[in-house]
Amino acid sequence: MKLTPRTIIAIAVAVVVVAAVAIVIAVTSQGQRNPVATFQVVDETYKIELATPELVAHAEALLAGENVSAIPNGVVVRDDPGPNAPWSWHIDPATLDFADMTIEVCDGLPSYVEDEIVTSDRYCPWSAKVIAIDY
Repeated sequence: MKLTPRTIIAIAVAVVVVAAVAIVIAVTSQGQRNPVATFQVVDETYKIELATPELVAHAEALLAGENVSAIPNGVVVRDDPGPNAPWSWHIDPATLDFADMTIEVCDGLPSYVEDEIVTSDRYCPWSAKVIAIDY
């Protein structure tokens, strides 16, 4: 089979287009990652994805020491670490809010969630402090 110059150009253009699309997809998917807040609870840490600009602003206010609702409260998703590795669970970012008070059944250390000592479907550690936000 003999390739004509027109065929070679068409193949070259197709390769360039495919490569450009792959680059755009890679850059776009990296750019869509939501910020992740790291919380310290006594001597343990865990992470939560911040899914909205309002949650990011609230976490930033906590990090700056502002007096705003401070207890992270959200639904536990088990058997999927998400951004919370090495733990085997994460908080569903769509359910995250910050409270002034919560019931005691969802309080505890991240290891208590891991070991299923916290049996509530929600996790709300009273002593949690935002120590970092990764953008």
